Amino acid sequence: MSVIQTIRDKAAWIIIAAIALALIAFIVQDAFQGRGGGMFGSSNDVIGKVDGKKIDAYEFDTRYKAAETNYQQQNYPVDERLRTQIRESLWNEYVEDAILGKEFAKLGFAPIGKDERGDILYGDNPPQILRQQFTDPKTGQFNAAAAHQAISQLKKNSAQYNSFYQEFVPALDKARLKEKFVGLISNSAYTPKWLVEKMNVENSQVSNISYVNIPYSTVGDSAVRVTDEDIRQYVNENKQAYQQEEGRGIEYVMFDAAPTKGDSAVSYEGVANLKNEFSTIPEKDVEAFLLRNNSETPFFNGYVLGSQMKVANADTIKTLSEGQVYGPYLDGGNYTLAKMIGRRSLPDSAKARHILIKIADAQQGQVRTDSAAKKLIDSIVGAINNGANFDSMVVKFSDDMGSKDKGGVYDWSSVQFGNLARPYAETIFYGNVGDKKTVKAETQEYTGYHYIEVMSHKNVGTAYKVAYVSKPIIASSETVNGASNAAAQFAMDSRDKKSFDENAKKKNLNKYPAMDIKPLESGIPGLGDNRELITWMFRTAKPGQVAERYYQIGDKFIVPVLVAAYEKGNMSVERARPLVEYKIRNKKKADEIIRKVGSANTLDAISKATGQTVLKADSIMFNSPFVPNVGQEPKLIGASFCKAFQTAVSGPVVGEIGVFYIKVDNIGAQPNPNFDVKQMQMMMNQQQRRSGMRIIDALKQAADIKDYRINFF
Repeated sequence: MSVIQTIRDKAAWIIIAAIALALIAFIVQDAFQGRGGGMFGSSNDVIGKVDGKKIDAYEFDTRYKAAETNYQQQNYPVDERLRTQIRESLWNEYVEDAILGKEFAKLGFAPIGKDERGDILYGDNPPQILRQQFTDPKTGQFNAAAAHQAISQLKKNSAQYNSFYQEFVPALDKARLKEKFVGLISNSAYTPKWLVEKMNVENSQVSNISYVNIPYSTVGDSAVRVTDEDIRQYVNENKQAYQQEEGRGIEYVMFDAAPTKGDSAVSYEGVANLKNEFSTIPEKDVEAFLLRNNSETPFFNGYVLGSQMKVANADTIKTLSEGQVYGPYLDGGNYTLAKMIGRRSLPDSAKARHILIKIADAQQGQVRTDSAAKKLIDSIVGAINNGANFDSMVVKFSDDMGSKDKGGVYDWSSVQFGNLARPYAETIFYGNVGDKKTVKAETQEYTGYHYIEVMSHKNVGTAYKVAYVSKPIIASSETVNGASNAAAQFAMDSRDKKSFDENAKKKNLNKYPAMDIKPLESGIPGLGDNRELITWMFRTAKPGQVAERYYQIGDKFIVPVLVAAYEKGNMSVERARPLVEYKIRNKKKADEIIRKVGSANTLDAISKATGQTVLKADSIMFNSPFVPNVGQEPKLIGASFCKAFQTAVSGPVVGEIGVFYIKVDNIGAQPNPNFDVKQMQMMMNQQQRRSGMRIIDALKQAADIKDYRINFF
């Protein structure tokens, strides 16, 4: 319940929110000492460049390791996916810093000063973590004074002090500068009234046309040929639409090392053999029994309401008598035994107020002696019993800064029981409403005395204390060795794409594709994480090359062959063909159709030349992308409002489904009496201002960014 501890624990979250970078726990200091050792030598000290500015590999790696260490200290599961996310977030920060730093300098942005920083921390819009911790639940008002007091108590040069002022605050400063920049761009956009009125007039237009549509399907596909040169030329003419990032594509075969039926039977028997002993173990020895037998499920020494028991066979378990054991049964990937320890009544929520007198805490160390703390809490209790106001005692004496401004009151859910100091939790949940009690609590965060008053209980129901012995179903060494040996043999026998395909067919193995893999992905989407496999694709493999060994992903052993290598830039003919071939074919068909129409300049003549009927389309809306009974044809819509086509038939309009020739019968307007110019102007201005965030993406696209991370990670 220490606010300072909460600030420390949540600082990572604020940095994330402040600089819009996902999953970096700490933005550590930029100043590092020394350059000795590690994975970086003097010739490999640049991990990237932004407009020529180098990103130092050693510094990047040091910051990355600091973030990874912080995650580990907070008990996050640090896997390859999280490592990739940390590196990506850190990279984005470097890129943004380099790009925005130049823009800030051009605009003359001054560093954040003391007064402005005070406004950031304690003003009308404080960081979310401070708002959460220092908002009075009764009034909903942020208590800036309490926040300032808590932060002022951080000891200079302590880890928490350094974290706050060297990491958290600089991140907030950076976020404020970014906010100013985006706001400057956003507020520069404006839609004048005359433009809104003009758009309304145009959007109100309605057209009726007569037309002949000659579908592309009237020209056979065999009549036109799309060559590689056609594809290449089309891509070059439309470069922005057909750019590709660096990527690789593989095919792979898979050898499964998942547990067999025999492995499952062995796991079942191992759990079943514990049942008799488990049933005789007294409650005081249950935790040791579970630890001794390496149970996957630790012992929760508390009660869980029946409505909150989200386990397999919960209804059956709730019927057990005390000491009775049920199972083994399958729960996910584990075989499990469940033993009923006991049952009792329990509220699903409890309200209590307290006064905390600390003996010591993690930040300040020793606050007072045990005897001094006990004497002080006893005197406070005595004063309250003699009529002293509880709220006044909280404000004057309680060491729980998070509840000073709310009379020491907390509302707790029973699911939070295990997160609270046990003597405190037992008092508020196991006691009765109206109980008043002094307890001593010891946690990793603090040691001290609580004086507690239980104020209310809600939704009292039956709760159960259950112990579980669970063990995973694991593959035997025979199963694992069989799969790995088969994969190794396949890799040895398949040294190129041809032999890979032949051996897969001979062994009746399915080949799975994984295309467009990016250099910094953690693994294969849908399969699992393995950075070694990714680095093999980009650092070593050439198209057609088979890996010399297998790669393990979970309980699968895979052998890959590289089938595609995409470099950054224009799409290759092979990649672009599925995307553009039909467009080029339709363009060539359009040329054939136009030649067939020849010099015909009336709809009847065009109809006769092509064998297509003259049709009509009414109520074509200028602001609609669709033509009735035709479909989405933006070029046809544009032509339908060309006044020149009221007196003469249009030239060929090359559309999405065919070539159109039209004559405009009438252009009118559909009144819009509910149109509000001011409201529309305001909405358009708001939309334009929201688009200010896109300026950063635009700056990134315009920057010359060189990314060498694949050479390091």
